[in-house]
Amino acid sequence: MEEQKNETTNTVSTNDTTPKVTGIGGVFFISDDPKETKEWYVKNLGIEMNEWGSCSFEYRNINKPEEIIPLQWLPFKKGSEHFAPSKKEFMINYTVQNIEELVKKLKENGVTIVDEIATYDFGKFIHIMDAEGNKIELWEPK
Repeated sequence: MEEQKNETTNTVSTNDTTPKVTGIGGVFFISDDPKETKEWYVKNLGIEMNEWGSCSFEYRNINKPEEIIPLQWLPFKKGSEHFAPSKKEFMINYTVQNIEELVKKLKENGVTIVDEIATYDFGKFIHIMDAEGNKIELWEPK
């Protein structure tokens, strides 16, 4: 009986709108030669590049199995301003839900917000800085 209670308590409701991270949407890193790096990954690990020059790994939302979410993988040229103001050579994109409320919470907590929420056909994005100076991209898929 106790196990069933724990299982029920740990189940995430599909109606949950708590502002939070729900997964990883991308991994981006600096490369001296992105073209050569991509070619190495294609040749040696079988990674396939998409029409935008990145790789899309797809996974399903465990709480909504019909929902497919892409995880983007992409090397950037050394010197790219895409990671600024961070001095680090990587950036992680986290998928989130309720991005507007999450941004409010982050501001209340004194988190550095790099830009404003941008809306595209595939979702909403914003960039923040963590306590170590890493730029983080938050993405609420459409």
